Amino acid sequence: MSLLVTYDAQNIFAKILSGAIPSARVYEDDRTLAFMDAFPQSKGHTLVIPKVDACNLFDIEPADLQNLIVETQRIARAVRDALSPDGVRIMQFNGEAAGQTVFHIHFHILPMWDDQPLGRHAGGGMADINELNALAAQIRAKL
Repeated sequence: MSLLVTYDAQNIFAKILSGAIPSARVYEDDRTLAFMDAFPQSKGHTLVIPKVDACNLFDIEPADLQNLIVETQRIARAVRDALSPDGVRIMQFNGEAAGQTVFHIHFHILPMWDDQPLGRHAGGGMADINELNALAAQIRAKL
């Protein structure tokens, strides 16, 4: 699949934005949504997405990208403060060959601990929604 893809308004993140699919929401405003990854690679794996139709880094407007990265930093600080990991990995993928599976631009915030290996995405299956909501509340309290 090429980096030049047409935005699919039925992708899973668009459905989360519309409320058609539930999510454990950490933060939301008129431009951004942050929520817990339903298939986390680590405890506290959070996703940050813009409320614009953009597949990847190459087709988002600069002002929207600027807002997205500022909000990603703010959410990452809250994740760090809430969970006290040894480190925080922030990732963003562009194109299928790079590992992108949902074609709506997003950032992954992954808390990392020295004694806990990073899990495979979806490798452990879907997380318990009550646990995700509890983590979201813990992170939200640090915003």
